[in-house]
Amino acid sequence: MASLKELKGRINSVKSTQKITKAKQMVAAAKLRKAQAAAEAARPYASRLAEVMGSLGSRIVVSDSSPKLLAGTGKDQTHLLVVANSDKGLAGAFNSNIVRAALARAAELQKEGKTVLFYLVGRKGRAPIRRAYPNGVSASFDTTTVREAGYAEAEKIADELVAMYEAGKFDVAHLFYSRFRSALVQDPTEQQIIPVPPPKNAPEVATGGAVVEYEPDEEEILAALLPRYLRTQIFGALLENMASEQGASMTAMDNATRNAGELISKLTIQYNRSRQAAITTELIEIIAGAEAL
Repeated sequence: MASLKELKGRINSVKSTQKITKAKQMVAAAKLRKAQAAAEAARPYASRLAEVMGSLGSRIVVSDSSPKLLAGTGKDQTHLLVVANSDKGLAGAFNSNIVRAALARAAELQKEGKTVLFYLVGRKGRAPIRRAYPNGVSASFDTTTVREAGYAEAEKIADELVAMYEAGKFDVAHLFYSRFRSALVQDPTEQQIIPVPPPKNAPEVATGGAVVEYEPDEEEILAALLPRYLRTQIFGALLENMASEQGASMTAMDNATRNAGELISKLTIQYNRSRQAAITTELIEIIAGAEAL
């Protein structure tokens, strides 16, 4: 049985840990409001751009002269999995859920005889993916030098992916991130980003019944919009990730704070029982000594 001094030390240690987790929970809650607002504000823009892309895409016939980001390479052999993680831990299963989804998709593609490569964003997903695919990591993007990944980082990532695509390093790219639902729910999401898929059931852009003529033609407009569309999708994924990370961190720290409180209660009961047993033993020894005299 632990001594009273050891129990007292453990109680003080857990109390110190509880203060840290409580502080981290409050910080995550404050950051969550800002990150959630940014993610929700970006969704209408991405949705509207998808409508425009769908409207333009429905007006052209994909051919060899079409933009490569839309037409594809004509092959479906090499798949690049772009896995977006955070640089920090203490966020529960946030990072591991994204990595698990990416690894599951990689296993499916390999069963189909496809070649799988990885492009890693953030530090936390690198170790498990490198262990599973030592030679499969094609490139990575470092976000440790920025406080919060934003549009500038999304633009750099998109430009690197386009350069790799045009160099023939892959045929299809899939983006993995965590879509924010609430502080308690974050959904690991997969999205094909290269070649840009036509939005399913995308409604026509409202024109008031007018006949619309594009100048220049649809293919030239698509060639200009496709890189912007790709950057927007990556930027939206980074925003969703930031909100999901803060929500997961807040929930994890809240659970840790509650668990610390329960452990403190158990240790306090154990401490009081041990202290009472020691006092009782001393009283028995005193009484026994008095009777012996």
